[in-house]
Amino acid sequence: MKVKALILFAGLLLITLLSGCDDKPEEEKGFAGLADDASSYAQVTLDRHFLFPDDHGPHDDFRIEWWYVTANLKDAEGQSFGVQWTLFRNALPRAKGLQGDGSGWSNRNLWMGHAAVTSRDDHFAAERYARGGVQQAGVTLAPLAAWIDDWSFTSQSANNDPLADMQLQASGPQFNYRLHLKATKPLVLQGTQGFSQKSEQGQASYYYSQPFFQADGSIEIDGKTYQVSGPAWLDREWSSQPLTDNQTGWDWFSLHLGDGTEVMLYRMRQRDGEPYLTGTWINADGSTEQLAAKDIELVPEDTTDVEGRDIPTRWSVKIPSKAVDITVEALNPQAWMNLQIPYWEGPVTLNGSHEGVGYLEMTGY
Repeated sequence: MKVKALILFAGLLLITLLSGCDDKPEEEKGFAGLADDASSYAQVTLDRHFLFPDDHGPHDDFRIEWWYVTANLKDAEGQSFGVQWTLFRNALPRAKGLQGDGSGWSNRNLWMGHAAVTSRDDHFAAERYARGGVQQAGVTLAPLAAWIDDWSFTSQSANNDPLADMQLQASGPQFNYRLHLKATKPLVLQGTQGFSQKSEQGQASYYYSQPFFQADGSIEIDGKTYQVSGPAWLDREWSSQPLTDNQTGWDWFSLHLGDGTEVMLYRMRQRDGEPYLTGTWINADGSTEQLAAKDIELVPEDTTDVEGRDIPTRWSVKIPSKAVDITVEALNPQAWMNLQIPYWEGPVTLNGSHEGVGYLEMTGY
């Protein structure tokens, strides 16, 4: 929701392109159909115990899932850049009596990839689509590898933690990047031991992150190559119905504070009533504290006209119990993901009580 992100491609276009079905699907409820009935899929429950490395792989009984990487980078001259890489899996409803997910073109999984690079002056994004079962996209565990076509997120690790050493690459018509990501601290379970609630009605996802990556490598923008380094963040989520039909979209923050603290914040906007707020305070040693709505103040301070939409690109973020009082501002206010399912996604800078960098995703505007 690091979509990281939560951008689901269960919309009409992808169903038409990849499922081979000519029937018009029912009207979607909530943003991108994330509130549609999910009774035929597995459900998120509070009593689940995570198992690694298995949970790095796909969870085919759930409707939606993603592997989501963002990175805040600088070159030797101090120029700032952002990189995004996302692989989404969406499962079509299982036909009555069908066991498993089918082989070849009968496989029920649809895949989508998003990749982008952002600088102060430019923002370029690209997308890929694939049908499961034909080896065009997927996720394997030995070694850990997530891919769609030639975009990939692949483990190079020789120890028991496949996330300790990863290689990331993607390209589009006006950009490409290849980054090496290393982590020396354990991953983090978001919410209540990985159970991340998204509404007062109980909608939720399973959610973990690796917020302690350090990245280095190269990015190319419009034919010019930059050697870059900086912090990166992986989000992993899966669910079957993470939103209510009253929720119109979300604002998601991943923040790297200058003292080594990491912060994840969610603001789920609703048609009626106040937004649903949740978050996680991640100490520099990897220990966590869950943040409730009463602990968080997220207030848009300024908007930018982006593709005819008023997008909040400067925010006041306060966590009084942690003495956090910062302004979060977009590096490039025009970081619009102008894809089949459009949204805003880009790097941000932090100023005030704490300095730092991060990423912001905004959907449903």
